Amino acid sequence: MNLSPMNDCQNYLLGFDPGRDKCGLAVMDEQGTVYDHGVIPSGEAIAQIEQYRRKYPITQIIMGNQTTAKIWKQQLIEALSPPLPIVLVDERNSSLEARDRYWEMYPPQGLTRLIPQGMRVPPRPIDDIVAILLIERYFRSVEHPSSG
Repeated sequence: MNLSPMNDCQNYLLGFDPGRDKCGLAVMDEQGTVYDHGVIPSGEAIAQIEQYRRKYPITQIIMGNQTTAKIWKQQLIEALSPPLPIVLVDERNSSLEARDRYWEMYPPQGLTRLIPQGMRVPPRPIDDIVAILLIERYFRSVEHPSSG
């Protein structure tokens, strides 16, 4: 998926699922439309974020708060110019949730349909789906701050 921004007055968020080897990225607007997403090697993440910033009016980064979050947050603060606000959200169970979302976005074909969903393994990394879910979790936390 690769949509062009329709309304430059709108805020776009970058979902970022950082990892040691690979990172998931997603660009979404405030209405929940996903404009772009993908999984890339970690060494290419900052360059890809800059590329997204040139294409979309991104106002903040929504990032998972687990394993490598502190290191990545510092790298982003140092590398991005001008810097973007970075919001950390709880990413517990996001990988499991992303597996289910993957099959919603890309329904199984052929014999794969016969395998129970809980036993299906997506045929590619799903870190970008995690990045989408992180933005959705952020939206829910803003709408319902007490239900965190």
